[in-house]
Amino acid sequence: MSSPSPFAQPSAPPVPFTVDDYRARMARAAESAAEAGLAGVIVAPGPDLVHLTGYRPVSTERLTLLVLRAGHDPVLVVPTLEAPDAAAATGAPALTLRDWTDGKDPYEVTAPLLAAEGRFGVSDNAWAMHLLGLQRQLPGTSYTALTEALPMLRAVKDAAELERLAAAGAAADATYEEILKVRFSGRREVDVAMDLAALLREFGHSQVDFTVVGSGPNGANPHHEAGERTIERGDMVVLDFGGLKHGYGSDTSRTVHVGEPTAEEQRVHDIVREAQQAGCAAVRPGVACQEIDRAARAVITEFGYGDRFIHRTGHGIGVTTHEPPYMIEGEEQPLVPGMCFSVEPGIYLPGRFGVRIEDIVAVTEDGGRRLNTTARELAVVE
Repeated sequence: MSSPSPFAQPSAPPVPFTVDDYRARMARAAESAAEAGLAGVIVAPGPDLVHLTGYRPVSTERLTLLVLRAGHDPVLVVPTLEAPDAAAATGAPALTLRDWTDGKDPYEVTAPLLAAEGRFGVSDNAWAMHLLGLQRQLPGTSYTALTEALPMLRAVKDAAELERLAAAGAAADATYEEILKVRFSGRREVDVAMDLAALLREFGHSQVDFTVVGSGPNGANPHHEAGERTIERGDMVVLDFGGLKHGYGSDTSRTVHVGEPTAEEQRVHDIVREAQQAGCAAVRPGVACQEIDRAARAVITEFGYGDRFIHRTGHGIGVTTHEPPYMIEGEEQPLVPGMCFSVEPGIYLPGRFGVRIEDIVAVTEDGGRRLNTTARELAVVE
């Protein structure tokens, strides 16, 4: 890998979220649940809890659960031994902590906080044993996944969140600029993937979620995990990488070529680039998510590769690198300013090569703004 880039200086930390930010998020979640006909929301450790409270515990067999109900104060149920950490979270002053000790039934502690006959939205990563424990205490309750009941819970970002997403995108862009300087030919996919991971961390990522390096025929597998294949001259190479910086996600894809491409390879790349541009150009408030998919897919279909575009056009991004909304046929959710998602069409030719180009786009008041700005032309690497 090349020497550290002059851009690899630590970026200024973002303005911290405040207790008022978390108080407002919890209130919105409770109100949204009521509007959806739910008795409330229960949130287990994971991205939803981080988003709503700033508290990031490890998920274990010991019950930790945030209960949000319209007209009630937020309550966080925690094991006694973890209560000091919970109390130190930025959002803690906006809620009530209720702890329980080992040897006691945590579901008895939690049950009085719920409506005995209510239907609750529950964070997707809640453990089954915890839901079943609550149902034993309150057999009249029922549960639905937050992704289904409140899919837009984290979808619309405020200014501070957009700042973090932009910083993560800039770090991913800097990573791409640097990876173009490394040698590809004669090296394994995993070697380039390790370079990508190191660069993401160099540019401020605290977490690397994926480093896809799909060379030659492996590029025809959209989620190919970097393997032992040696990259050769003449290979098309799909690069897809991202993770978390300041707690918010990055995700970008570019396709490069080792040595000069053939006319066909260049043409396929040009088609994907045109499709990606069409998808980004379609972004504006009020447009249904499926229209982004339709705009990108129409270009690829027009050129005869419709059956080789085998995935949705995009996904939301925030405190996780994949979350609602999804840019896919059938998703009629209108775009709202503050939503952020990927636009990433691709063409995949089995046994030969693949091409994907991806940017994160934020919906603005009158259109969309790309959070990735690196060149989308087919780069030639050595």
